[in-house]
Amino acid sequence: MRPPELLPNASFYMGPQEEPPLPRAGFIVLAIIMTFFTIPAIVLNATVIIVSLMHKQLRQPLNYALVNLAVADLGTAMTGGVLSVVNNAQGYFSLGRTGCVMEGFAVSLCGITSLCTVALIAVERMFVVCKPLGQIAFQKKHAIGGVVLSWLWSLAWNLPPLFGWGRYELEGVGTSCAPDWHNTDPNNVSYIIAYFAVCFALPFTLILVSYAKLLWTLHQVSKMACMEGGAVAKGEMKVASMVILMVLSFLVSWLPYAGLAMFVVYKPAAKIHPLVGTVPVYLAKSSTAYNPMIYILLNQQFRKYAVPFLLCGKEVMDEDETSEATTTVEAISTNKVGPS
Repeated sequence: MRPPELLPNASFYMGPQEEPPLPRAGFIVLAIIMTFFTIPAIVLNATVIIVSLMHKQLRQPLNYALVNLAVADLGTAMTGGVLSVVNNAQGYFSLGRTGCVMEGFAVSLCGITSLCTVALIAVERMFVVCKPLGQIAFQKKHAIGGVVLSWLWSLAWNLPPLFGWGRYELEGVGTSCAPDWHNTDPNNVSYIIAYFAVCFALPFTLILVSYAKLLWTLHQVSKMACMEGGAVAKGEMKVASMVILMVLSFLVSWLPYAGLAMFVVYKPAAKIHPLVGTVPVYLAKSSTAYNPMIYILLNQQFRKYAVPFLLCGKEVMDEDETSEATTTVEAISTNKVGPS
């Protein structure tokens, strides 16, 4: 039974005699599901960070955003993932009001940084391949600036609830905390709408525009060049597949969460079962497990060092192919094609 004094302002607050939103078995199932995502997320993202520190070859400007993504996802997994497992195993949120605010802030800070970093990766690839600013080279200072901006942007939009604009509150079945989507106070609603616009809609727009520009430029290269064995066309298909995978993973992770939040803001009287409100939360947190698979382990440069590390030094056969960034950059430089 959830202690009645924990979160007296929660919209789904239970009195001492009320039934929990799920049976005990339901909470255990949620704990198992979160464990399934959290353990790989911690292992894979920690591996990326460790091998980057071990191998100088990985500490290149184009890889800074990938490492930053791993840091942000590891932070989300260590806070939101681990605490979700523990709280679901107990059947209620056990850290009190202060703990809820701290968890909500930490998870949101790392989560939005991760989301912004995905957009940063798309923008960086577009700049390196399409050269919209001419022959200005992508340098270390640009990479560091992008990483710092992702954290400052997230910090700027997750601090307001600590000072009265919006608030952090229990969500879903009441075992984790996040920005309060349910409160109908105009002050809170204005924050949620602004939060949605700058922390979801803006990054998603940057991803679509950047990858659309990248694919168009690469398509122009493949039409103009006749490289041996159709290498450019093959590279174009590979990049296109990767882009589709990245965009779909972004939508699967974040669209249900953002969509539900906007639905609740638009129809505050709608009755949503706590379990329905929990599914989008877990989809968003699951991105911490497959982000490193999509963005890093599919990158040959990282895979070369990460896989042996995970296998305790055992060497594995790897295909003789380049990463997406290398493929596209080489195609552009070989054919001297500028921005279209």
